[in-house]
Amino acid sequence: MKYLRSVLPAFLILTSGLMSVAQTTAKNQSINWISIEKADELRRIEPRKIIIDVYTDWCGWCKKMDASTFVDPKVVEYINANYYAVKLDAEQKEPITVGGKTYEFVPNGRRGYHEIANELLQGKMTYPTTVFLDEQMNMIQPVAGYLDTPTIQPILEYLAENAYKETPWEEWLKKREVN
Repeated sequence: MKYLRSVLPAFLILTSGLMSVAQTTAKNQSINWISIEKADELRRIEPRKIIIDVYTDWCGWCKKMDASTFVDPKVVEYINANYYAVKLDAEQKEPITVGGKTYEFVPNGRRGYHEIANELLQGKMTYPTTVFLDEQMNMIQPVAGYLDTPTIQPILEYLAENAYKETPWEEWLKKREVN
C-alpha cells in the first residue's frame, strides 16, 4: 500500500503530462481558420496569401474536404506556414466588411447567398470552392470542387512560391514531379 501511495502521484503527473502533449499535438494538427476580416487585418501586418474555403452547411463534398483534406498533416502544416486560412459560409446572414466595403446576405429562393461569396466565386456558386488571394487580397484563382490531398498540395506550393507569376502550371508540375 505504501508503494502505491508513492507511485500513484508520479503516475498521475506522468499521465496528465502525456495528455497535455497529446492535446497540444492535436491542436497543432488543425488549420488555424480565421474570419476574412481577421485575415485582411493580419495580412497588413505580416503579408501572406489567403486561402478561402467557401462552403455551405448542406454541402456533402465540403464536409468530406473538412474530414479528409483539411486534416491531412502535410496540408495542415503547409497552409498554417504559408497562408491565412479562411472558412466562409456562402449562406451566412451576418454582414462582412473587408477593405472598407460591407457585403450583405442576399435572400434568393429558399436559401440565398452572401455577396462576398458571389464576388469571390465570380458568380459561379459551386461548393466547395477554394479561393486563393494574394497578399493584397487580389484574386489569384478560385478552384471549384472537392480537392483531395494529392490535388491540393501542389496547388498550395505553386501559388505560395509565386511560381504562377512566371511558370505555366503544367511546366511547373512536370518539374515538381521530377524533383
